[in-house]
Amino acid sequence: MIMFIYEKFEQSPCVFSIEVFPPKRTSGGTPESLYPVLNELAELQPDYISVTYGAGGSAAGDDTCQIACYLKDNLNIEPLAHLTCVNADREEVVRTLQKLQQNDVKNILALRGDINPNMPRKTDFLYASDLVHFIHSQGDFNVAGACYPEGHVESPDLTQDLKNMRHKIQAGLSHLVTQLFFDNGSYYRFLNMARKAGYVLPVQAGVMPIVNKRQVQRTIALSSASMPPSLTKILSKYDNDPPSLYEAGIEFAIHQLRDLIVGGADGIHLYAMNNADVARKVYEGISDLLPERNWK
Repeated sequence: MIMFIYEKFEQSPCVFSIEVFPPKRTSGGTPESLYPVLNELAELQPDYISVTYGAGGSAAGDDTCQIACYLKDNLNIEPLAHLTCVNADREEVVRTLQKLQQNDVKNILALRGDINPNMPRKTDFLYASDLVHFIHSQGDFNVAGACYPEGHVESPDLTQDLKNMRHKIQAGLSHLVTQLFFDNGSYYRFLNMARKAGYVLPVQAGVMPIVNKRQVQRTIALSSASMPPSLTKILSKYDNDPPSLYEAGIEFAIHQLRDLIVGGADGIHLYAMNNADVARKVYEGISDLLPERNWK
């Protein structure tokens, strides 16, 4: 049975989802090695699980598709398959879309992807809006997009970023998922500006629990998300105490998510980094605020 994710937003005041990523084959990982984690995440009954699209062209698309199919066929959870175009040409995108469609995976998160200065980028799709247009031309897909509460790193400011986002929305998006952020004020400000600009589609808030020191540096480097003083204090206090940092990071995420749910966020999207234990502890801290979900 095919269910478009936009229907989830019509049925629930706050959609709850989790993101996973295909294990790196360069490190010996396979899609199958993620299955035990997926089985545990399924117990949390998320409205959907998104599956990222890594570097590596069509091979990355194959892994994304395999994981998405496992979620749908074995766990009865609707997948949201990521699709990026910065390192994929038209032929590779068509191949991935055909494979997804053949397996009834109809929900896609369309992204340009991060530009790697050490790799020549493909130019068939210059922007995410180009990819969104193309996906719709290839079949009956539900397409979501990304947004940036603090503005895209390549945009001069948030106002200009919101103007640029109009092209992507008009190309046919059903909802938006934010990049991770740690200051809820950034989300509320972004949402207020988006509504004033006339964007009425749901905006799902993306949150990542910071549970180890290595994750902090990588997260800041990749996302450029600002750190509020309360989080900086936690990181400093438990700099040499990994177990306490783990617990404090989860607690910070719980407080952040509870505020977002009470504040009326259309949905929350948990960047759990393939860690079922983190996802479970966070879920246990917010489940009383989440609406009852009928995902079967």
